[in-house]
Amino acid sequence: MSAGKAGGAAAARPIVLIGPMAVGKSAIGHQLAEHLGVPFVDTDVVIVSNHGTIAEIFAGRGEVAFRELEARAVAQAIEEAQGSNTVISLGGGAVLDSGTQQLLGRCTVVYLECDAATVAGRIARNSGRPLLAGDAMGRWRTLFATRQPVYERLADVVLDVRSGSAPDLAHRLEDALGEYAAAKSAAVRPPAATKKVEK
Repeated sequence: MSAGKAGGAAAARPIVLIGPMAVGKSAIGHQLAEHLGVPFVDTDVVIVSNHGTIAEIFAGRGEVAFRELEARAVAQAIEEAQGSNTVISLGGGAVLDSGTQQLLGRCTVVYLECDAATVAGRIARNSGRPLLAGDAMGRWRTLFATRQPVYERLADVVLDVRSGSAPDLAHRLEDALGEYAAAKSAAVRPPAATKKVEK
């Protein structure tokens, strides 16, 4: 599928991946962007390249400062991607910002749905997430319970990522985006003119 088929060539919109920490937004997003032949932007990578590691930002400046940097990075990424199918992955908590939620109305939003078992191995291998310090899985479950309703409310497309590799999931997402774009196009198509019948 081409980039045009993902979002409709006439009205291309950024494709934004949301979901909890360690769900695979970066890996799947990168694969999807390759399939579509479009740029990929990971807002966490943008923040780190401009401001240092997320752990350092949390330790030195606090979570509020991190969220401000994150909201600015997300806004810039979405603004620069307008009119294209650029794939953008957001950090797990980025959707809590009301400004970000408004900006997502200009995008096709994909919620990568999972459960704790899906991410447990990844979290165990990566201890560098400041919000998961201590009881990592307990903290993950607490954060997910708070954020899940927001993910569900913002999503245009939901992809269950509990099974499959990143390339497989990217192919499934590509198909789901094509179906979403086709359904959306059909919904906005004007009805055929009705022919008047003479009595």
